[in-house]
Amino acid sequence: MTYDEMLHICSVLIKMGIEKMRITGGEPFVRKDIMQFLTALSKMKGLQQLTITTNGILTAPHIPELKKIGIKSVNLSLDTLDRNRFFSITRRDELPDVLKTLDALLHYNIETKLNAVVMDGKNTQDIIPLVDLTKNLPVSVRFIEEMPFNGDAEHHPGLLWDHVHILNRIRENYPGIQKIPDPLFSTSYNYHIPGHKGSIGIIAAYTRSFCGTCNRIRITPLGELKTCLYDGGVMNIKDLVREGLDDNELEAALLKALGHRPKDGWEAEKLRGDKNPVHESMATIGG
Repeated sequence: MTYDEMLHICSVLIKMGIEKMRITGGEPFVRKDIMQFLTALSKMKGLQQLTITTNGILTAPHIPELKKIGIKSVNLSLDTLDRNRFFSITRRDELPDVLKTLDALLHYNIETKLNAVVMDGKNTQDIIPLVDLTKNLPVSVRFIEEMPFNGDAEHHPGLLWDHVHILNRIRENYPGIQKIPDPLFSTSYNYHIPGHKGSIGIIAAYTRSFCGTCNRIRITPLGELKTCLYDGGVMNIKDLVREGLDDNELEAALLKALGHRPKDGWEAEKLRGDKNPVHESMATIGG
């Protein structure tokens, strides 16, 4: 989608009542003129909160301007604090750049959430070092169950490191960890360790136990509307825009799609059928 198309679609969604938007990717900051788009979006009347998810590699130079346009929260992907494991997972030796972004976000008092996908055999030894960050830093470290796909069409029948296993690992080192209230429509179970500045969240992305309260939709860079991470895309809104539908027609199409949202991720996956298994790379759907 072009920036104009994205801004048009966002304006329709805001008129329909959406108050919070998150720009993710892929990686938003690889796209030319991203700050012009974010600035235009931030000025839309009715949008109450604009947030970003980034891998942090190219982000640091933009942080003063992000603060200026009103970005109050950023999700920073950080699966490990070990430079060798970072290279193994991302194929990039750029952990220092990500840590510079973290420092800059904290310097500008932008709420920061660190997203770590827990992957068996790759970074489970990083769970406690990441938790340790919450002692002295006002960050929320969120551990995410690995999805049963990531560009791999092979079906995964189960998950070793589910949210219960992750919490038990943390509790082994921090037996005083306490459950705290989850915000409305939260996708994470949230915790706090007494004496720590930050907090901890665990997102049951594979277990899908939060589906009953999830109110999120997403639109991929190619224009596919997804009412669930596990669906195959319910319609292409970019195509409708390019066909010349007016705002009322776009709104009607969106309402129709949202009105048939599956009850949970298991139903969404089932509706895809055996001929269309879940296999998308998370990088294509902003996961």
